[in-house]
This record gives sequence, structure tokens and C-alpha cells, in this order.
Amino acid sequence: MSRPCNRIVAGTLALAALAALAALAAIPAAHAQSAAAAPRILAVFAHPDDEVFVAPMLAAMAREGAAVSVVYATSGDVGPGVSEFEAGADLAAAREAEARCSTDALGVHQTIFLRLGDGTLGEGASRPGSAARRLAAGLDAILQEGDFDRVITWGPDGGYGHSDHRMVSAITTQLVQSMEEDRPELLYPGIRKGTLPPVPEMQDWAETDPELLTLAYGYNAGDLAAAARATACHETQFDAPTRAGMMALFDQTIWQGSVHLRAGF
Repeated sequence: MSRPCNRIVAGTLALAALAALAALAAIPAAHAQSAAAAPRILAVFAHPDDEVFVAPMLAAMAREGAAVSVVYATSGDVGPGVSEFEAGADLAAAREAEARCSTDALGVHQTIFLRLGDGTLGEGASRPGSAARRLAAGLDAILQEGDFDRVITWGPDGGYGHSDHRMVSAITTQLVQSMEEDRPELLYPGIRKGTLPPVPEMQDWAETDPELLTLAYGYNAGDLAAAARATACHETQFDAPTRAGMMALFDQTIWQGSVHLRAGF
């Protein structure tokens, strides 16, 4: 009776070994499926430095495995900030370099510049060849090719009413709402009413009823540190004390551990 028993045991061990090998072989496939299923995020902004408003969230998304793309409609070639640059190509190049530095710090997968004129997005928007129409065409191509799960952009208030911010919001919304199949989720970040920091320059920023901000995207200390590194890149736009303290200030007032957003639809 020992020989048949040994054959059964041997057969059982062989089946177990085959199962183990099959499980090991499946691990790369599972990783591939996981990578293929990684969320695709598109953040659309008007200018380099706009991303700091949601910086720890972008860092958290990238850390969690999302493929994050950032689009800048303009290169900020007009606003000098705190720099000695005159408006023009040199300032645009400097701000693009700052944006790349920032998005690298946040772990962004892709950074895209549409290079439309700073401050021009609202000018003659309905006219052929306008900056607004060129923004719509460029952004539509990105949306159609990207197969994004989420799109994040300024809300209709534009943060503090900036016309470029408002146009980016309106055109992004227009394009997403026209998509018939596999429409990405459209999200607007907002400042919960009552959380504005006591900074004179921010008292004109728009606030949102907290009941409308139904999504809170949490971040950790590492994400906040990445956001601080990103903000430090924008030397033409903020003086050194502002760059050093902005993320901690926003963390303690506006965000308090989560970036708050509402659905566009």
C-alpha cells in the first residue's frame, strides 16, 4: 500500500508546485493590469504657478500611482511677479522652467505648454483664430487622446476672478460636457467659506459653501513637503518668505489635511 500512497503524495506535490509556478507567473501580469488601470488625471491651468493651489493633492495622486498630466494654457509672459524680467519671451521661458521644476517635484507624468498669450484668453473669444478658440482646439486634442478619468481645473470664479482662469474653466467645462462616451469626472477645487488665511492679498479670493465641496482629497506630510518644493521653484512669482511659508499656511487654513473640490456636473 505504500507505493500508491507515495504516488498520490508525489502527484499532490506536483500539482501544488504547478499551482505555485502559475501564481508566480501571474504576478507580472497582475502588475501590468494594475499599471494599465492606473487613473489618468488631467489638470488644466492658465499660468505656471497655478498648480500650487492644489499642489499636495497632485503629489498625493502621483504617489498613489496616478498618471498626472498638467496643461498650462499660457506661459505667463506678461506678469512679472517679483522678478526684474520685462514682459516677453524671456519671462515666458523662465516661467516654463519654473513650472517644469514644480511639476517634477510633484511627480507629474507630463507637462504641456500651449503657449497662448498671457492675459489674452478672454479677448474676442468668439472670433476665428482667437486665443480662446486655439485653447479649445489644443485642449480638445489632449482630451480626445488622453482617455482621462478625472479633469481638474479652476472653478467658474477663477480663484480670484482672473479672466484667464475663468476662460480656462469655461472652455475645459465646455469640452468635457460635450463628450458623449467615457466622459471624465470634472472637478473644481475651492476654498471652504471661513478658511481664507489672514493675508491681505487673498481677501478677494472666492469662497465656496462647504456643502458644495463634496470631495476631500487627503494628502500626507510627504505630499505637503513635495508641494513646498514645488512652490520654491517659482522664484519669479513669489519672494523667498512667501515661497517658504505658503504651503504651511494653506495647510493650516484652507486645506487642513485635504484639498476640497466639487463636481462640475
